[in-house]
Amino acid sequence: MNDFVNEFDVLVVGAGAAGLYTALCLPQSLRVGLITKESISLSASDWAQGGIAAAVSPSDSPELHVEDTLKAGAGLCDFSAVEFLAQNASACIKSLVDLGVAFDRHGENLALTLEAAHSRHRVLHAADTTGREVTTTLANQVLKRPNIQVIQQALALGLWIEPQLGCRGISLFHNNQITWVHASAVILATGGGGQVFAQTTNPAVSTGDGVAIAWRAGAILRDLEFVQFHPTALTKAGADRFLISEAVRGEGAHLVDDTGRRFAYDYHEAGELAPRDVVSRAIYSHLQKTASDPSTANVWLDMRPIPTATIRHRFPNIIKVCRRWGIDVFSESIPVAPAAHYWMGGIVTDLTNSTNIPGLYAVGETASTGVHGANRLASNSLLECIVFGAQMANIKLPKDNLSKFQVQSVSFNLSAAQLDLCQTDITSMRENIPRLMWQSAGICRQQHLIENAITTVETWQHDFHNLPLSQFIQSLHPQECVFDIPKVEKLLRLWAETGNLLDVAYLILKSAAFRTESRGGHYRTDYPSSNPDWQVHTVVQHQNWYKS
Repeated sequence: MNDFVNEFDVLVVGAGAAGLYTALCLPQSLRVGLITKESISLSASDWAQGGIAAAVSPSDSPELHVEDTLKAGAGLCDFSAVEFLAQNASACIKSLVDLGVAFDRHGENLALTLEAAHSRHRVLHAADTTGREVTTTLANQVLKRPNIQVIQQALALGLWIEPQLGCRGISLFHNNQITWVHASAVILATGGGGQVFAQTTNPAVSTGDGVAIAWRAGAILRDLEFVQFHPTALTKAGADRFLISEAVRGEGAHLVDDTGRRFAYDYHEAGELAPRDVVSRAIYSHLQKTASDPSTANVWLDMRPIPTATIRHRFPNIIKVCRRWGIDVFSESIPVAPAAHYWMGGIVTDLTNSTNIPGLYAVGETASTGVHGANRLASNSLLECIVFGAQMANIKLPKDNLSKFQVQSVSFNLSAAQLDLCQTDITSMRENIPRLMWQSAGICRQQHLIENAITTVETWQHDFHNLPLSQFIQSLHPQECVFDIPKVEKLLRLWAETGNLLDVAYLILKSAAFRTESRGGHYRTDYPSSNPDWQVHTVVQHQNWYKS
């Protein structure tokens, strides 16, 4: 790798808001490697429209922000983490502004909007492309830092774990080579795993990589059954499931059925502004009752109650995307239906982002900080990335006593026929995982569907493990490096992401089967009520599931 070194003080895996801000907050005396699968700006953060929540108004307070977050979290938030988030929000907003993030303003004051389950207007925004504004600004700052090397089009395959020492780096596929990259600390900021579902607002890169590779290394995970399904994703044949921001409903848009009736009030007194899981289930239930084919049906989001000038000012990107698909938001309603959006569970971390593995940290959607509980409050996700990313300024690196090694070449001896077989099998799994998960672990779940899906996924995991490509890659160790793997870049990425999706599917399904109640983003038709005995976390390590 002529432009690449294989040793850093800290490796940050992921270049969304969490990874970018973390890299900027790390001490500038450290050599930082920032790994991203795609370009530096392609992440779920870049797609975030609504904004970032912070109690910066005189009529608001961190205490009220805490109260709203706890209520949304359905009894599973960690109070100290929520308090930490809310109390540090204002300072982090100032930091973003100082870095150049151009939030919308009313005169000299930051403009604030209302989103579902917030008791105050506290969501800062940059039109309807807040995530893009934040990530673009952060990326520009990262590229100016001489201590940060950005490694794009690179895929983390696994963690390098040394007994008694903990995490000492990663195995990485980059420029048709697999190599081990050493670091005194690794920070996973790889986002969520929405691609495990057939309908998702997440970009193609969101394949749960960080959670999967951490689980395989022995990290403790938590609350993986809790998936937030955003109620309003654009639903039109041929179009991506483009998220129609919750801020649209916050500004006054109506959710209506085919008859034009605002049906959401049948399910919750707050109607369109009920918590996301409630609105998603309201749409799901209403379509089950009224549509001939609920799996492809939609309801409608009518933006016309919002003043035209407000729509043009606040939602230019939504206007543009809808127009691209032949929808004029000023004269007609938008067809919408729920889609997987945010994963509340993840790798267990404390307030310093530390995991149970020394030298391994996690930030953002990959982590389970305790902030979101069973259901994330709108616009707390970007805030979590920034507040917890800032903590990495205080990182303490261990004294490095890892012995140096000479990288040795290993021949790549799989035949073209073997590679073709791998390609066929892996492609089939990659296509079928999201369909299975949408049917068995989507908005409404039940035991027999979950159990059947677990059996199927376990079969796929077994078949995947026995593929020649899997056997070859899994046989490598940190004293070896593969050079110039011929013409398999796309196949190896497909292999890695499919393996991660299989593990993510397994983890979600097993966790969903384990929790025999409904709470937050986890709803079971066979256990439709919350149970006080289940006001506990689902904790996973290796193959062990337990309550905590």
